[in-house]
Amino acid sequence: MATVKKATPKKPVAKTEVAKPAVSKKTVKVARQKDLAQLSKVEVIQEYGAKEGDTGSPSVQIALLTARINHLTSHLQTHKQDKHSRLGLMKMVGQRRRLLNYLEKTNLEEFRSLKDKLGIR
Repeated sequence: MATVKKATPKKPVAKTEVAKPAVSKKTVKVARQKDLAQLSKVEVIQEYGAKEGDTGSPSVQIALLTARINHLTSHLQTHKQDKHSRLGLMKMVGQRRRLLNYLEKTNLEEFRSLKDKLGIR
């Protein structure tokens, strides 16, 4: 015959306040990167915009995409197997190419100066 175990009574658990998890160093690093990205974005807009708050002109959009492409390229040199980021990079390059084609058709002089300024082939 099988032996039957006696159920042990559960001890009451004292209610204590749950401490909030400490902020990890990684979280702080990501927050700093976001702040730096936002700061550099503002600088790019100021440098390439025609006037204050100009975020929609092709030259600003191309400059912002170029900054993101450069950042992502350096990331992919370290993380060679990151296929999802590589796909995003290819989409950004295609978008920048379309904007450059548009700018070339509409304003050739601005296209040439922007291309030289950003170091794009």
